[in-house]
Amino acid sequence: MFDQATTALLRAVLDQVCRDISRDETGTRSHVAARILEAATKGDTSPDTLKRVGHAALHDAPTMWR
Repeated sequence: MFDQATTALLRAVLDQVCRDISRDETGTRSHVAARILEAATKGDTSPDTLKRVGHAALHDAPTMWR
């Protein structure tokens, strides 16, 4: 469980990384969120690191065309 500040940071990073992704694309957003959460769980809570992780996850997110 994360403290309130870390939880707010994780949400902010997710929203920033997925700003061009529709909220209806729950699979993509979930994939990115899972990767960001995984990094934070391992202790990587730097905003820059989390953004890099999120962008990498967005790049390799599964799509229905793959």
